Amino acid sequence: MAGRMEAAAAGDDDYTQDGTVDLRGNPVLRSKRGDRKACGFVVVSEVFERMAYYGISSNLTTKLHQGTVSSVNNVTNWVGTIWMTPILGAYIIDAHLGRYRTFMIASLIYLIGMSLLTLAVSVPSLKPPKCGAGTPDPSCSEEASSLQLGVFFVALYILAVGTGGTKPNISTIGADQFDDHHPRERRHKLSFFNWWMFSIFFGTLFANTVLVYLQDNVGYALPTLGLAVSIAIFTAGTPFYRHKPTSGSSFARMARVIVAAARKLAVTLPDDARELHELDDPEQGGGEEDHAAAILSKAAVKTNTTSRWSLSTVTQVEETKQILKMLPVLAVTFVPAAMMAQVNTLFVKQGTTLDRRVGGGSFEIPPASLQAFVTISMLVSVVLYDRVFMPLMARATGNPRGITLLQRMGVGLVIHIAIMGIASATERHRLAVARAHGVADSKGTTIPLTIFVLLPQFVLMGVADAFLEVAKIEFFYDQAPEGMKSLGTSYAMTSLGVGNFLSSLLLSTVAHVTRRHGGGGGWIQNNLNASRLDHYYAFFAVLNCVNLVFFFLVCRLYVYNAEVSGVVDVGGSGGGEGGEVLRPKEVAMVDTNL
Repeated sequence: MAGRMEAAAAGDDDYTQDGTVDLRGNPVLRSKRGDRKACGFVVVSEVFERMAYYGISSNLTTKLHQGTVSSVNNVTNWVGTIWMTPILGAYIIDAHLGRYRTFMIASLIYLIGMSLLTLAVSVPSLKPPKCGAGTPDPSCSEEASSLQLGVFFVALYILAVGTGGTKPNISTIGADQFDDHHPRERRHKLSFFNWWMFSIFFGTLFANTVLVYLQDNVGYALPTLGLAVSIAIFTAGTPFYRHKPTSGSSFARMARVIVAAARKLAVTLPDDARELHELDDPEQGGGEEDHAAAILSKAAVKTNTTSRWSLSTVTQVEETKQILKMLPVLAVTFVPAAMMAQVNTLFVKQGTTLDRRVGGGSFEIPPASLQAFVTISMLVSVVLYDRVFMPLMARATGNPRGITLLQRMGVGLVIHIAIMGIASATERHRLAVARAHGVADSKGTTIPLTIFVLLPQFVLMGVADAFLEVAKIEFFYDQAPEGMKSLGTSYAMTSLGVGNFLSSLLLSTVAHVTRRHGGGGGWIQNNLNASRLDHYYAFFAVLNCVNLVFFFLVCRLYVYNAEVSGVVDVGGSGGGEGGEVLRPKEVAMVDTNL
C-alpha cells in the first residue's frame, strides 16, 4: 500500500509505465530496478547456464555406444523435448506462478537433473566401459545395460522438465527490464536480443572448447557446477528485477474465443465495430479483415448470453488473432531448426572419422569442439550486425532495426541452403579420400584428411544463427500480445523442439527407405565411410529451398502489429516494422489483465 501511495505522489517518469511491479505488486522506481543494471544479472547467469547445457548436449552421441541412427535420434529426441516443454512452462507462468517464481522452481528441478546425469556418466557402475584407448571406439560392442540406460534417460528428462520452466522465462524476464514507453530504455531494448544471443553463444563457446575437452579427460561435474553458479547469479539480482503481473491462462483465453466464435458462425458482424463487446474508443475498429479473422471477431458479438464461453472481449479476440497469425511463421522455422540439429549430431559424427591432430603433434581436439566455430562466427556476426549493419541500414530504411525481423530471418534461411550445399560437397570429398586410401569399408579407421575440412559448414551455421535465431526469438516476443509474452517466446523454443523431432523423423525415414530401395546399406549406416551423407545433405538443401518459397508466401501475407511508442525517435523516421510509429491512443490493441 505504501508503495502505491508513493507511486501516486511521484512524477510519471519516476516510475515505469509498462505495468511492471516488484514481487509484492507495488510500482517500481525506474532508477532502482530494471534496465541494463538488472539485465546484467540475467545475461551473465545465462552465460553459465549455456555452458552447462551445451557442455552435456554436445557430447551425448558417444556415451551409450549405440549405432549412428540410434545415438543421433536419442540426442535429437531429447533436445526436441527440451524445446517443447516450454509450452507447458508458458502455461504455468501465465496462469499461476508468474515468470520469476516459475523460473526459480524450475531451476531447482534442472539442477537435480544435472546432478543425476553427472552421476550417470561418472559412477563406473552406471556407465558402459570404454572400448578403446582414449574416446569410445566406434567399433565398440559393449552396449549400455538396462539400468545404465534407465538412469541416463531419467536424468535427461528430469532436466528437460526443468528447462521447460527456465527457457521460456529467462529471455522474457530480460526483455521485461526495459520500458517501451521510455526513449532511452526502448533504444536499449532494440539491441537486447542481439546481446542476449551473444551471451548464449559466449557460454556455448566455453562449453564446446574447454568443457568438452575436460569432460573427455576429467568428467561431467563442471557443467553441474556451472548451472549452480548460474542460479546463484540470477538469484543475486532479485532486488533489481521488474516483474510483469500474471494475466491468466493464455490457452484458456484463446480457447474461449475459438469456442465463442464457433457458436456464432451464423451470426452477422455489425457494421459498426463499436457495437462489439468492450470496444470503448470511438476512433478504433472497423477495418477490413480476412475471412478467418472475421470469424474470430464474431466471438465479441453481443447476444443474449454473457457466458465466458459464448462472449469474449475485443481485447481477447485480438490477442488470439495475434497469436494465431504467427503460426505460419513458426512453421517456416521447423526446417532450419532440423538443420541446426545436425551440428551436434551428424557433423560431430563426421569429425570422429577425420584426422584430429593439431599442428601434426600428438594433441587431438574432440570432434564436438568444432562447434566452437559456430559460436565464434555467431559472436562476431552479432557484434558486426549490432554495431555496423543495423545503424547503417537504419539510416537507409528508417527502421530502427535496420531491416524487418522477417527480412532478417529470410537472410538466415538463404544461408542455410548454402550450408547444406557446402556440407554435401565436403562429404563427397571426404568419401572420395576414404575410397582413395582403401578405408571406405573399414569401420573406425581414421581418414587421412584434416578435421578442419568441416570448418565452412560450422562457420556458416554461426552466421545463419546471427540472422535467423536472433530474429526468431525477438519476432515471437515482439509480436505476441502483452499478456502472452511467455507464450510468444515459447514459440521460438517450440521451433527448435519440432525441428529436432523432424530431424529424427527424417533420419529414420531416409535410412529406412534408402536401405530398402536404394541398394547396399542405405545412405546412413553405422560406418559413415560406407554411408552417403552427401546425398542426405543434398536432400536437406532441396528441402530448405522449398521452405524458402513457403517463407516468401508467409512474408507477403503477414501484417506486423503496430508498436506502442509515443515518445521515441531511435534514429529513423519510423519505429514499427512497416515504418510507422503509433502513439498509445492510436494502437488498436488494448492490454488488460483478464
